[in-house]
Amino acid sequence: MDKKPNNKRTSKWLALINIPIQMGVIIFLFSYLGDWLDENHPHPKFYYNKVLVLVGVFVALYNVIRQVNEINKDKE
Repeated sequence: MDKKPNNKRTSKWLALINIPIQMGVIIFLFSYLGDWLDENHPHPKFYYNKVLVLVGVFVALYNVIRQVNEINKDKE
């Protein structure tokens, strides 16, 4: 009497485990782009890195909210 693991439940956990990795990659890429822009196109009053890191955080949060809503929609 072997019980098979619930495939839907496993996929939900995998999606939740991947969220921090995705957030880190998105924020890192925006930060890297900001550093590159600051080095190659300097501006005395505007720091690309700070702006792009904030944009990256908002994009990552939007991605998390979208994924969690998809997981909850599958639950119903």
